[in-house]
Amino acid sequence: MKFTKMHGAGNDYVYINCFEEKIEDPHQLAIRVSDRHKGIGSDGLVLIMPSDKADFRMRMFNSDGSEAQMCGNASRCVGKYVYDNGLTDKTELTLETKAGIKYLQLFPVNGKIEKVRVNMGEPILETAKIPVALNSDKVINQQVSFEPESYNITCVSMGNPHTILFTKDIKSIPLENTGKKIENFRLFPERTNVEFVEIISQTQANVRVWERGAGETQACGTGACAVLVAGVLNGILERNATVSLPGGDLYIEWSPSDNCVYMTGEAVKVFEGEIY
Repeated sequence: MKFTKMHGAGNDYVYINCFEEKIEDPHQLAIRVSDRHKGIGSDGLVLIMPSDKADFRMRMFNSDGSEAQMCGNASRCVGKYVYDNGLTDKTELTLETKAGIKYLQLFPVNGKIEKVRVNMGEPILETAKIPVALNSDKVINQQVSFEPESYNITCVSMGNPHTILFTKDIKSIPLENTGKKIENFRLFPERTNVEFVEIISQTQANVRVWERGAGETQACGTGACAVLVAGVLNGILERNATVSLPGGDLYIEWSPSDNCVYMTGEAVKVFEGEIY
């Protein structure tokens, strides 16, 4: 079985071309390939598939084998893969995901894609739809006890749930303990991704990410979008900002005209290989 390892801002996945390969058990395969000591090493597995609703379909699995609704960084890499490998010659694509149809704009340089802009859709702010088990319409800067610690949180869904915490120093956060506790806390019936955010200016934020089902990662595209939305809702970020993650920068826009969030960032092929 042939594969390609790619990353977007350091968020790395193993990509399988399911136009050519057949995957029997993607959940177990994701666990196998993601192991950084005994496997290829990645944050998860992405299947590039035919679609009867869009140009292509993406299924994405975390490193623990659970299937995720959406991954912004992975969607950019799918765009690069299908263009660079001749599956399409279009620079504007539709991509079917579990979070709906996403729209990709590809930017070729010398016949290869280096950057991709993705319309990530409208943010979901209704508490029940995120979902969060709280009796409020929205969760914006709301203090919550995570027993014994209390944090002010803002919750946003970009097709998958995110919990954002603003702090003065993200480097001091004990991410392994705090991220895992919040991810699995009883308020989040589908678990949650967690972003710890340090505001640099109204157009710049530094972020550390604890991804649901994967742990700490170098970047999270949907998380960067959720951070921008949360920053706007809290009056501390403008609608256009750079979100800096350990793996690189993502440029995020929340358009007032259509209420959609747009993400622009790199897509990079690391290497190709074959699993026997």
